[in-house]
Amino acid sequence: MDTNELDWNRSLREQWEFHWNQHVRRRLDGLTDDEYFWSPVPDAWSLRPRGSSTAPVQAGAGDFTIDYAFPPPDPAPFTTIAWRLGHVIVGVLAMRNASHFGAPEASYETWEYAGSAAAALDQLETQLDVWLAGVRGLGEAGLRVPVGEKEPYPELTMADLVLHIHRELLHHLAEVCLLRDLYLHTQSTTNGTTR
Repeated sequence: MDTNELDWNRSLREQWEFHWNQHVRRRLDGLTDDEYFWSPVPDAWSLRPRGSSTAPVQAGAGDFTIDYAFPPPDPAPFTTIAWRLGHVIVGVLAMRNASHFGAPEASYETWEYAGSAAAALDQLETQLDVWLAGVRGLGEAGLRVPVGEKEPYPELTMADLVLHIHRELLHHLAEVCLLRDLYLHTQSTTNGTTR
């Protein structure tokens, strides 16, 4: 097949859409608030009700803030599902949707973080829909356009950004799924049951 005939835009979108539709989305079904906020280690970063965090930075505009520090400590603290979803929703998707696809401005400081698992999954799906519509709207030519000063490496193309965002989604949402598995097996062990 001649590579000039390939629909690169479709291929890039399907890289994520297939993984989301066939693997990740169903793994997130039924996420409970206990899982969302659960931490298997002490002093993990999470989302917390405003004023209850001890992290150096507590960012957010609503009732919940996200734990953070700048510069980040080394080693970085362990993070809960709530924190990881907050990072994906805001830092990976919403900020890029605003920068590149005309979505409302978004930042860690101005975001209203979800105080429940269901609300977080709604935010995630909304931002994913905006992202995929934006990528679709780039067509083939738009994938070759440099990302510009809105990104740390302005000379890279939008195709490079799409690949980067999809790697971030695959990486962080795999962590979320692993934490769900750990929660299930930890809780079944502590409750004296086996599943």
